[in-house]
Amino acid sequence: MPTAAFTTLGCKVNQYETQKIMESFEEKGFRIVPFEESADLYVINTCSVTQAAESKSRQTVRRAARANPDARVVMTGCYAQFTIRRQETLEEAHLVVPNPDKMETLRYVLKAFPDFERRLADEPAPPRLETHAKRSRAVLKVQDGCNVHCSFCSIPYTRPVMRSLPIEEVLQEAASLVSKGFRELVLTGVLIGDYGLHSGSGGPDLAELCQLLSQLEGLERIRISSIEPTLINDSLVEEITRNPKMCPHLHIPLQSGDTGVLQRMNRPYDQAFYLDLCRRLRERFPDFAISTDIMVGFPGETEEAFLNTCYVVEQVSYCRAHLFRFSPRPGTPADTMSEAVQDSVKAERSKHLQQVCKKAQLRYATRFIGREDRALVETKSKQSGLLTGTSDHYLQVEFPGSAEMIGQTVHVRIQEVTPDGVIGEMTRLG
Repeated sequence: MPTAAFTTLGCKVNQYETQKIMESFEEKGFRIVPFEESADLYVINTCSVTQAAESKSRQTVRRAARANPDARVVMTGCYAQFTIRRQETLEEAHLVVPNPDKMETLRYVLKAFPDFERRLADEPAPPRLETHAKRSRAVLKVQDGCNVHCSFCSIPYTRPVMRSLPIEEVLQEAASLVSKGFRELVLTGVLIGDYGLHSGSGGPDLAELCQLLSQLEGLERIRISSIEPTLINDSLVEEITRNPKMCPHLHIPLQSGDTGVLQRMNRPYDQAFYLDLCRRLRERFPDFAISTDIMVGFPGETEEAFLNTCYVVEQVSYCRAHLFRFSPRPGTPADTMSEAVQDSVKAERSKHLQQVCKKAQLRYATRFIGREDRALVETKSKQSGLLTGTSDHYLQVEFPGSAEMIGQTVHVRIQEVTPDGVIGEMTRLG
């Protein structure tokens, strides 16, 4: 049978979509192999959020072509869409599937390479094998598309159609994932806080969706991925407050802590709004976990503006922060902005902010010393022999235990906080 290998660059939405594409190939009869192995077909779901992401996408395509010169290499995703828009070609990519059509990758492949269809017809499809003996967390996409048009972002050009998945479809897929043993669902979307508003059916909003999902027997945790600050409404906060299956954690992008820079970014809030939102969340939940994305070196970012970002980090005490340096995206307003920040200054500020974020992360984690937090066990470290899991409050917890616990939820008493995470001991299951 023909073999196919898949890999993903970028966001959780991409991760979800790659999984669905892979399932369609598996159902057709392809044998799925790890991306590092030789395969007849390689599918790369690319990213274009930064220049570094585009470069890594190109490198991954070329690496696949080198792994098996006789293989067919397929590229889809946001970077693939940009190559179509810019009329660029990548010699090693034999097929480029437009991003809006990526869920039809199988159809594109069979049309472009009919030899696969013939090989599949010659042999009966093998029985599908369970690829994950232990399951823990599954990503569930409920929304796609963005119309915010931040001045630095290319996503509205690669995912322009606003769409919420019908509630019946979401609940059906969620039930299927839970039946396969997943204990946690991570709800994701490009603009997930907008769920329901563009469904055209007048269906439930995000808070109501979470309430309906929580009724699934066997589902233990629901976590919401990145959500815009302006889309966190009272009903969602109330749902997190009253629903024990909701993780007390939100990933709320900051991008910049300076109001002037936020205006140039076309972000629909200012520093005061963001800080007030985080303050209100912590008033409802003193230990509420907040993670974030921060951009360094946006055009016009002065030293004072950068220090305003450091101030917000210190005030919020994020549990985690993803930092990245501004890189212009072709076709976006920021691409032609003046007052560019020198690369050396970006590097220096990024290094400093990394230290500020690390201190804030340690401050947040330290409050849990001596207390219990529920964790979902995910792996067992080969180096330390300790189990690793993610707690309700988004802490990476290590603790002694048996590999049989992978996929289960346990309560862990936090004993020590290190720069790399927290260490504890399991007190009980469930």
